[in-house]
Amino acid sequence: MGGVSWRHPGRLGAILYAVAAALFGTVIGFVSRLQVARQRGRRRIARQLPAGGIIVISNHTSYADGVLLALACRRMGRSLRMLATSGVFRAPLLGRLVRRLGFIPVKRGTAEAADALAPAIEALRAGEAVGMFPEGRLTRDAAMWPERGKTGVVRLALASGAPIVPVAMEGSQRVVRRRLILIALLANVVRRPKVSVRVGEAIDVRRLMHVGQQTTPTNDEIRLATDEVMARLTALVSELRGEPAPRPTAEPATPLPSP
Repeated sequence: MGGVSWRHPGRLGAILYAVAAALFGTVIGFVSRLQVARQRGRRRIARQLPAGGIIVISNHTSYADGVLLALACRRMGRSLRMLATSGVFRAPLLGRLVRRLGFIPVKRGTAEAADALAPAIEALRAGEAVGMFPEGRLTRDAAMWPERGKTGVVRLALASGAPIVPVAMEGSQRVVRRRLILIALLANVVRRPKVSVRVGEAIDVRRLMHVGQQTTPTNDEIRLATDEVMARLTALVSELRGEPAPRPTAEPATPLPSP
């Protein structure tokens, strides 16, 4: 892991987070309807995320997912520290803001991508909620089902001891589309598509893998655990969509057409 460290946002960061959430929440409210699904017998989970260090994961279908996930978690009582592509941090104003909010840069597609684990572990040990998209990219599946997740989420859970909380989202692809983004946003002022959010049970990775604290799992075991975590996330997406889901695979069965 690299020498990157995580700095607690502090009181100023908390104020900035509240202001940003209010502003982005207002904008998102104009173009969508964000709803956290209530589940029979599990309303407490729907209202409130667990306390302490947690790893929040979600499926990835839209450029709006980061904002939508952060807003949904805010409604459930947690300020999310997102792992975001390093390009966001290079933007003059936005970069300074997201750093101040405690977000963590990831150099996706490079040998340095794993360097994000160290600051993420620091944030988790400070009791924060760290958010990430295990697929590492927008799904390429034409039907918008999750792809096979990368192993970073399980490695982070093993290193930190934090549970993984799956949060499924359905409908965000209709808020910000991959093409004709501005036209779609203007149309959404009228349509206001619904984005449904559903929270799953927290996953203790070591219990899932049947390994103790002193055991170092193999790469194959980590891969299998990642597939199981993604299967549980995909099952939540299936519940929201009301249709059976395929098990996530390394590549989408029906890829999106080339732009």
